[in-house]
Amino acid sequence: MTGNEAAFGETSADPRTASLPLAHLSLELGHLYMEDFVEGPERLARHFAAVHPWASAGRQAQGGRRPRISTCFLIDDYFSRLSTPAQLIPPLLAAAREAGLGIDYLARESGCAAPDPAVRDGTPLAESVMHRLVESPPPGSNGYRPPVSRTGWLTNGQRTPSARTSAALAANEAWQSPTETLARGHSVFLDIELWSGDAVEPNWSCAFLASVWQLARLGLLRDKGQPVLTPVSWDSDVFPDDWDALPPVVQLDPHAAPFTAYTTCSVLPARFLPVEHAVRVILDQVQIENDVLGQIAARAARERLTLPAGIVDRVSYVFPPGL
Repeated sequence: MTGNEAAFGETSADPRTASLPLAHLSLELGHLYMEDFVEGPERLARHFAAVHPWASAGRQAQGGRRPRISTCFLIDDYFSRLSTPAQLIPPLLAAAREAGLGIDYLARESGCAAPDPAVRDGTPLAESVMHRLVESPPPGSNGYRPPVSRTGWLTNGQRTPSARTSAALAANEAWQSPTETLARGHSVFLDIELWSGDAVEPNWSCAFLASVWQLARLGLLRDKGQPVLTPVSWDSDVFPDDWDALPPVVQLDPHAAPFTAYTTCSVLPARFLPVEHAVRVILDQVQIENDVLGQIAARAARERLTLPAGIVDRVSYVFPPGL
């Protein structure tokens, strides 16, 4: 089955909520910082040489059926812009081809933060996801902790209580440790910074933008019922000198399987492991519209696919050594 054959729409669900075509797997071939690209072609060659066997394993893990698999690559143009698309993208694509890999979709990390040009009157994407956060209250919490929309911090449990009165500073006051809400034996407590700076114009964190990226790849985000980060076809070898002139997601292979997929797998350097731990905590506390969840569940049932109910369980990773 080709990507074009898979690109059908759902008409039986709520017509106000657009349906998206779905691949079986969205395979991310990397996420590099601008500083990585500055190291030159050798750095890119090492990256894709290390990714290749794991990308092949990800394809094989889909089983005996003819899976629809699309590949993608995320470029960090949000935190720094040391180069231009015209200078950076052609060597990137060449290095992937030399390693026997094809990049179907190329995405800009800033697209996960800023408004999608396709939805010009929409809410900025990262902000819309922040509004979907439903914090999991730890057992025994009293509501004292300010909401994440005010603090910019999200946890997977109970923070160490802060001293609020002079009486709390008494010598016999016992220190209390932080605790993970769903700890298995011992806690792995995480306190995640989602944004810094002014809440009106936040500087989004890498972990939060990576969460938006995963939700987009899973086809779970809408703005007023319409898709966001919709790929734009790019059939030229020439790229602009300005990142803002490049769509947030470009489709490089016209015959590729859909960008959005039932599940995702990301092949990343080990330095991203703590970031992706934070991503999983965030995804566990994002509320997605029932219409969107229902559409995807119904599609999976028709394809006789077993789809995990939890969003975070649809996301997987590989952290190859030496990447």
